[in-house]
This record gives sequence, C-alpha cells and structure tokens, in this order.
Amino acid sequence: MSNTENSSTSTMVIITGMSGAGKTIAVQSLEDLGFFCVDNLPPVLIPKFAELIEQSNGKIGKVALVIDLRGREFFPALSESLSYMKNHYTIHTEILFLDASDAVLVQRYKESRRRHPLAPDGMPLDGIRLERKMLDELKTSATQVIDTSTSKPAKLKEKIISRFSHLESNRLSVNVTSFGFKYGIPIDADLIFDVRFLPNPHYVDHLRPHTGQDSDVYEYVMKWPETQAFLTKLLDMLHFLIPHYRNEGKSQVIIGIGCTGGKHRSVAISEYLGRMLGASETETVRVSHRDADRDRH
Repeated sequence: MSNTENSSTSTMVIITGMSGAGKTIAVQSLEDLGFFCVDNLPPVLIPKFAELIEQSNGKIGKVALVIDLRGREFFPALSESLSYMKNHYTIHTEILFLDASDAVLVQRYKESRRRHPLAPDGMPLDGIRLERKMLDELKTSATQVIDTSTSKPAKLKEKIISRFSHLESNRLSVNVTSFGFKYGIPIDADLIFDVRFLPNPHYVDHLRPHTGQDSDVYEYVMKWPETQAFLTKLLDMLHFLIPHYRNEGKSQVIIGIGCTGGKHRSVAISEYLGRMLGASETETVRVSHRDADRDRH
C-alpha cells in the first residue's frame, strides 16, 4: 500500500493481552487521542463494525476495540474476523498486546481483590497460566507488545500516547529509548544497539551518581574517538533505514540503545540521536530512558 493510500485509510487498534496488564489504561489513553473506543466487543462483530467505519466516509477515522477473554465463547473468532476484514476492507489494523510477568499479575489481583476470569473459584496463578497459553498465538501476531511489569499507570499512558500519537498527522514515529541490559532487552524494539564497548562513566567517582542527561556525563561519553566513529556509522545507517521503513508503510520505529545499567552511556547516546535525527515533515522523534532512574537513590 502506498503512502497516499495509507494516509487516507481508517485505523483500527485491537487492544488485547493478559487480564490485569493494563488494557483499561490503554483504551483510556487512546480515547484521549480521539479514538472511538469500544470495550469487550465480541470478535464476531468486528467485520460489521468495519463496514460501519467504511460507510462513515472518514467520519470515524480512528477506532480502538478491547478484545479479551471475558467473552470466552467469542474469542476464537478473532483470527477469522481479522482475516475477513483484511480481505474485504481497506482499514489499517494494529494489534496492541499488553503483557506482564506472572508474579506482577498475581500481585495486581491480590491488590484489587478481583478474581481471574478463567479461575473464578481457583488460584489467580492457575487462570493466568491458562490465559497465557490461550493467548500465545495472538501475541506472536501482534504489531505492538508492551510489557507493563515495571510500568506505573502514568508511564503506560505515556507509552501508549507515544506509540499512537503519530496517527494525528500520519507521520512516522521514531522512538529512541535507552535501557540497561541487566534489566532485559525492550521486547517492543525494532532495532537494538549495544554501546557497552564505550568507556564507562560508572568507574569515574564524581560521574557515577549522575545520568547521561547530565552535561558532565554526556561530555565524557562523547569525547572518545570510538564514540564519534560509532555515531557516524550509526547515523548513516539510520538515515538509510528510516525512509525505507516509512515507504513500507511502517507507522513507528523503536530504536533501543543499551548499556550495562541503562544510566550513563545509553542515555547519552540516545540524547544525541534524538537531537541529530530531529523532527521533520515526515517523522516525529521522541527520546525516553527506561532504566536511568532505577538506582538514583
């Protein structure tokens, strides 16, 4: 599909994933972005809903549907409905899958004192494991997977808005995020770059407490010849890749920059990339730091 076609096509976001992983926050966030939202729509009705969207002549341009296992008897129809819609309508469809670790989900159920929909009379963990098994295939087909294990509601809302605000102007959203390898690789990243080969400010006493957003740490990371050589090559690659992603109709690109703890080197490099990539008529660039404040205390 060409960019011209893509720019005039309505968008439908299917919000799904593990119970307790944040679907309510996700749909509220998309509602704030002007999406028409429907909670717990039976999947068998998706094609009919798609028909109504196309008949609206552009009046309904952005739709978010929450589909989950509360409608157990209808859920298996999701794959069939999405396939039918793809073959019969021009609506651009994305599947947003929200996930979290078993331990975090159990804790959330304990705090809310709610029962898991798949284990109303049993242990929450039993329902979580069954649900994860049932959703495994859907997760692999998702266009966006967000792990909310360490995200507070405000942070999740910020992430959702960052992912989908590009639809306001049909621009490619470029998200640069720093992270620490010791905390795991971001599961939603399209590109991962490892900067652990650069000299580490952690071993400089007066720099250790600060992050790569502080000028002293930033200048320390940037002063090395290997840093400059790496950035030259990396920017050259990104300037090549980003237009090709956009030409293929990709709506966002997530670039992960990782160092050991996600505090110094990866933060400084991400800040630099955000400034150098900048914003243009065709791209919106955002920078975030997943792990920079983990050990500030």
